[in-house]
Amino acid sequence: MKSLLVELPIATRDGIFLAHYSPKGLAELDFPHRDGLISPSKRAVNSKQISLQILRWHRLTTDALKKVLAGIKPKEFPPFDWTGKTEFQKSVWNAMRKLSPGKTKSYGEIAEAIGHPRAVRAVGSACGANPIPVLIPCHRILAANKKIGGFGSGLDWKYNLLAREGIHFQSSQKSSLAN
Repeated sequence: MKSLLVELPIATRDGIFLAHYSPKGLAELDFPHRDGLISPSKRAVNSKQISLQILRWHRLTTDALKKVLAGIKPKEFPPFDWTGKTEFQKSVWNAMRKLSPGKTKSYGEIAEAIGHPRAVRAVGSACGANPIPVLIPCHRILAANKKIGGFGSGLDWKYNLLAREGIHFQSSQKSSLAN
């Protein structure tokens, strides 16, 4: 059974993100809902139970998120709690964390970087399972031939995040994905 997580909102110009903290660190980060409302889960704990440590992590998360949304590399992150995740997933996410804003790699390049050159599809699955998008920049991972690929929170978010980092795609690629 998943332990209780502390859920705290992060207001940005793009909407309200929802950060989920365990006693070990940031466990999940949710994009804003389309309607702008946050919907806390039943796992949330009472705000009076929030430790000073989690409040510190939340300040780090908020600062890091706002920097990434502005296309800037954060200097510091909260600890990430990847409890229950596979070693393969963790290796993919750590490889993604090494990518600076404005830089991209393909699924194949990440597979090579982690020593599993034939695991391209598994890298794609690990990207899709990323519980902390934006801070673990899965938006910087592209399909072969620099094609955009998928994104769990929608392609609009992926294009938007990449554009903020100076990476732009031709409108023909965007429109072909809409079909």
